[in-house]
Amino acid sequence: MKIVLVQNAPRLNRSNLESVAATASAQEEGCTVVFPELALNGYLLQDRLFEDAWETGELSVLAEASLRRDIVVGAAVRENGRIYNSALYFSGGKLLHLHHKTHLPNYGMFEEARYFFKGDGVELFETAAGSTAMLVCEDLWRAETLAEVARKQPDMVYVIANSPARGFEEAGLEIEAQWDALLKSLALLGSTYVVFVNRVGFEDGLGFWGGSRVITPAGETETKLPLFTQTLETVTPDRQLHRVRKWLAKFD
Repeated sequence: MKIVLVQNAPRLNRSNLESVAATASAQEEGCTVVFPELALNGYLLQDRLFEDAWETGELSVLAEASLRRDIVVGAAVRENGRIYNSALYFSGGKLLHLHHKTHLPNYGMFEEARYFFKGDGVELFETAAGSTAMLVCEDLWRAETLAEVARKQPDMVYVIANSPARGFEEAGLEIEAQWDALLKSLALLGSTYVVFVNRVGFEDGLGFWGGSRVITPAGETETKLPLFTQTLETVTPDRQLHRVRKWLAKFD
């Protein structure tokens, strides 16, 4: 299977739907196209969230585009009077799965708990990649998430993020090193492929670093995108490696 990593810079409004649909529709049949967290809205919505959140029924253009390829995208979703920071998986012309961000950061520059309701946990669902899970940014920064994924042993985990750049050091970007450690731990503990897509660009002085990547079940980086640059790249994970790792995990 082929996976398209879309490391883009969403605008802070609803106009993103048109560009996301166009980008997804331009990719080849049978692939999975992965966009960042809140790709349909932008990050620093604050009070605009109550006007800009999406009803899933408004996203029929993505459902239609998913007739020929799968689509993973982040959005602010309104459901039963509540608004969630969500990851959506479209496939076969419909919304196949919806994951609401479970852990909402509410410290420093983050105020998500003020605007969003939290989800209930991680659920597996079936895709062409096998059993699949989705996480949204802060979800991965909790030990209970790592434990849950390790217990469920999915074949594929999509992690979408809006991670701001911080910790500029001579050795590199500190936040990138922290994310890399978490993603590799997730892959090793879950014996799973991990696809991480982080946005780039600026919003009100807040910069996002990108660095999207694919981690193998052996905890190795198979693909890594550049920092701070809008990039679209198609990758083909080594599924044979995945099957071997799953087999070896039985004896760990």
